[in-house]
Amino acid sequence: MIEAEPLPTPAPDASAPTLDDAIAAEAAEASAELAVSPLRRRNPALGIRRHLRAMRLVFNVLLLLALLYTITLTKALLIPLVLAAFIGLALNPIVAFGARLHVPRWLTALVLMIGLIAGISTGVGLLAQPAVGWFHGAPAAIKSFVPKLRSVTQPLEAANRATQTLVNGTNRAQVPQPTSVSITAWDVVSTAPKVLAAVLSVLLLVFFFLIYGDSMLRRLVEITPSFAYKRHAVTIVRGIQAEISRYLLTAFVINASLGAITAGMLWLYKVPDPLLWGAVAMFANFIPYVGAFVTTTVLAIVCMLYAKDANLEVFLPALTFAGITAVEGNLITPLIQGASMRLSPIAILLWLLIWGWLWGIPGALLAVPMLTCTKLICERVRGWEWFAHIVQR
Repeated sequence: MIEAEPLPTPAPDASAPTLDDAIAAEAAEASAELAVSPLRRRNPALGIRRHLRAMRLVFNVLLLLALLYTITLTKALLIPLVLAAFIGLALNPIVAFGARLHVPRWLTALVLMIGLIAGISTGVGLLAQPAVGWFHGAPAAIKSFVPKLRSVTQPLEAANRATQTLVNGTNRAQVPQPTSVSITAWDVVSTAPKVLAAVLSVLLLVFFFLIYGDSMLRRLVEITPSFAYKRHAVTIVRGIQAEISRYLLTAFVINASLGAITAGMLWLYKVPDPLLWGAVAMFANFIPYVGAFVTTTVLAIVCMLYAKDANLEVFLPALTFAGITAVEGNLITPLIQGASMRLSPIAILLWLLIWGWLWGIPGALLAVPMLTCTKLICERVRGWEWFAHIVQR
């Protein structure tokens, strides 16, 4: 028999992976898998979602900055529009009441606009002359008030001279030379056309809001997909409209009453131009905290300028006004408006800073009404309740 020769065994390849290398690779892969968190192993797309969330945050910040820039750039258009919307919301219940009595909306709106124009014209006629007169008479009043402070400033001047003697070795005190102040009404006259155009724009917008406000609401409801959504939209819009109208009317009545009481108090103290300072107090009271402080300071300065003697009694009108605003802000306004309208002082101050920075004085006057309206809207819109909870006291 022929014996079969054994097949030649191949020589081991040094580059081929051995069993030990495969075991080591599997151990390294297992340790790497253990290093990954269990949540990451269960959800491999978590990292992608985190990246998307970070990108969304960046885009939201950029969108907010672009919105703030747009609001600042278009303030000449937005300020009359926002003011007209607020006035229209405040007067809309009167027009709706007339419509329920079968009075045409355009007729009720026309009567309201005639009354509004008459009120604005009367107020401007009563306050323009005292305001211009105060601007012209302020420099002379300041010059006449400086000698009255001589008895108060003499001890300070004596201490100043003693200090200069000790430091410089001389008793000659440098007396500052009075500077002449020239205040004219040219700036007021030059801005009159712009103010008149803004007032006419606001009046026209208010008139059309009062006439076509309900038709705009019907158009808004018609675009909703189903009857349930339509009913929900009508309920939300009607509730927001009623609450905002009630708040605006209440705030206007309270501030107008404060202005009237302030004017009467200043008339009893024989302060010049009480109607002017009453109007200042009324409009400034739309700015909580800051408005009362500013009006008190202005009244203190005015009383010092027109006082005959330099004593502490000249501050009685300012102190009386501070007491009136303290009672109004802490007792009357919370009692009338209720707890639902109360806002956090921190939220108010932050809102005032933001809108005062964006729009100036008009933004400061409209800031709190806008914050209150935003709170009322967020309370009824799903997903935005957190903002109403944050700004509420």
